[in-house]
Amino acid sequence: MGSHAADELSARGYAVTVFDRIQSPYLSSNQTMITGDMMDESVLESAFSGMDYIYYFAGVADIGEAKERPYETINSNVMGVTLALKAAVASKVKRFVYASTMYVYSSHGSFYRASKQAAESIVKAFNESYGLEYTFLRYGSLYGPRSQKWNGLYKYVEQVVMKQKLSYGGTGKERREYIHVKDAARLSVDILSKNHRNKAVTVTGLQVLDSRTLAEMIFEIAGVEYNADFSENSASADHYKITPYRYQPEQAIKMVPAEFIDLGQGIMELIEEIHADS
Repeated sequence: MGSHAADELSARGYAVTVFDRIQSPYLSSNQTMITGDMMDESVLESAFSGMDYIYYFAGVADIGEAKERPYETINSNVMGVTLALKAAVASKVKRFVYASTMYVYSSHGSFYRASKQAAESIVKAFNESYGLEYTFLRYGSLYGPRSQKWNGLYKYVEQVVMKQKLSYGGTGKERREYIHVKDAARLSVDILSKNHRNKAVTVTGLQVLDSRTLAEMIFEIAGVEYNADFSENSASADHYKITPYRYQPEQAIKMVPAEFIDLGQGIMELIEEIHADS
């Protein structure tokens, strides 16, 4: 998500600096790269100097990893954002844009959800104490190019393409609002308007599918004979089934793209990418 947001910012004329532990393979020629540790306060302050907006995509984002590594998750997702906020205040940043999740609404998500809820509270506390403006971007089910290997839709497509079968931990009735990462990137830059200062924004799609229909779609597009196994016994209790809405954090407005990349086209894109990488 971060690299696509960076590209969208560049496309709209913003001077973009990417900060990460390693050199980004997606860095454009008109973008600057700084490599460093987000837990190093002095490096952060130097990197943030002269910046108007900070987009914070750092931390542990995989629910499974977060559950297996709770200490590292809390240290990264809570202490990491606290150090970034402190550096943003010192550098007189205009607005801190925090990449959150729909799981802040949920009782699911384990340490991932808990760390995101805590981080949002800390961002608001910095606003109250120092006047640092913020926007929360609560992303739904993202998919598209440059996906991490643990991304839900990427995993399903990869299984179908590489193994000609799909093992899904669930009943097939689970529903998600899918949004292509490039559509999400456009909305992620739209929020820099004054209307979205100190607001929470839900970034999800208009293409809602249950997991069984999605599986049928992937097999058909991939040209592979349908071979899907749904096992409720192997379903993860850490993921919501139909809706994340249970816990009620700060109320959010919902943004959806007026024009968007069709899910079928996006699945074809993933299939091509997986073939290219294999």
